[in-house]
Amino acid sequence: MTRCHSWATGITAAVLILYFAFSDPQLAMERSDMKRARIRDLGIVVGTLPPGPLNAITDVEGVRVGHVTKIEGKGKLVPGRGPVRTGVTAILPHSGDIWHEKVPAASFVFNGCGELTGLWWVRESGFLEVPILLTNTHCVGRVGDGVVSYMQQQYSQLGIGDDVVTPVVGECDDSTLNDIRGRHISEADVLAALRSAGGGPVPEGAVGAGTGMICYGFKGGIGTSSRVLPADQGGYMTGVLSLCNQGIKEELTILGVPVGRQLTGRSVTRKSMGSIIIIAATDAPLSPRQLERLAKRAPLGLGRTGTVGHNGSGDFIIAFSTTNRIPHRPEKNTRTVTALSDRSLDSLFQAVEEATEESILNALSQAQTMEGRDGNIAEALPLDQVKTILHH
Repeated sequence: MTRCHSWATGITAAVLILYFAFSDPQLAMERSDMKRARIRDLGIVVGTLPPGPLNAITDVEGVRVGHVTKIEGKGKLVPGRGPVRTGVTAILPHSGDIWHEKVPAASFVFNGCGELTGLWWVRESGFLEVPILLTNTHCVGRVGDGVVSYMQQQYSQLGIGDDVVTPVVGECDDSTLNDIRGRHISEADVLAALRSAGGGPVPEGAVGAGTGMICYGFKGGIGTSSRVLPADQGGYMTGVLSLCNQGIKEELTILGVPVGRQLTGRSVTRKSMGSIIIIAATDAPLSPRQLERLAKRAPLGLGRTGTVGHNGSGDFIIAFSTTNRIPHRPEKNTRTVTALSDRSLDSLFQAVEEATEESILNALSQAQTMEGRDGNIAEALPLDQVKTILHH
């Protein structure tokens, strides 16, 4: 079963999520999971800065997100055939022509046991000129092919009279629940995720690239959050989207409380320590150097959720600004830009740290229990227990 989420339509996220959950036997296996809530809706408030209207990366004007979710089969693993618990997520930095209007960008690698393709060109050039795609480890190549196809469809002169494309594709390992050897993401799935990408509410949890992911021993996946600065500090918006597949149960920490040590019930055991990909967007006028500094602060928000930064974890961050767009073929030899003073960065550092922390908790609080290959079950984070522990 393949699903494509687009919020450019007038249909609300809640209606679609309810529809998919009850029409799909895998997502409907625990109807109680339908009462999932975002972490803030449980009265658990992360940080002090206010979130944007959607508390999502799409609060940064122009940023769009699309998912394709693939859930097929059940039971014993047949390598190459299933069961399938995977997907792909697309993040487009703005709603215009990204190839001809590139955005300033930078990256940071907290721990490199993984892959986020295209980082060397992002670091060298200081800009992003393609969408960002997220998926599972073995599908990086296939998703990269899909990005190239998408860009060639958009720009007929690529590789002929114009430059060539370097895809930006991040991955996490979903093999505990998914038949990862089957490489079940197709070019059509990539194109569907890109074409469906829109603004508005972002589906979280077991959707898109997050379908088969596990976080702190519970069902993880996609999470997002945002922060807006006070007007006297520019009123800038910063949003984060995270693909959460990291940590073990005993590490899970919420608002400084070691919640994972007190939770009852089983957590899933897996071979690797997992990974996380963090995408940070802002409309603040930042240079690539400043965006790298911003990217380096995201792991502080990650650390607040408890992980110790395991040797086997791949933790990659990309940060971009939607302001000061860079022309593909500039008409002049120079250009004038406005950049924020370094002395004004502290509030943005705080924003990305808080949004990263909350995005991870949203991934956990929104994800539903899922049974994957060989009967492996990733249980949903027990929200009632979390509330009880935090309120004691």
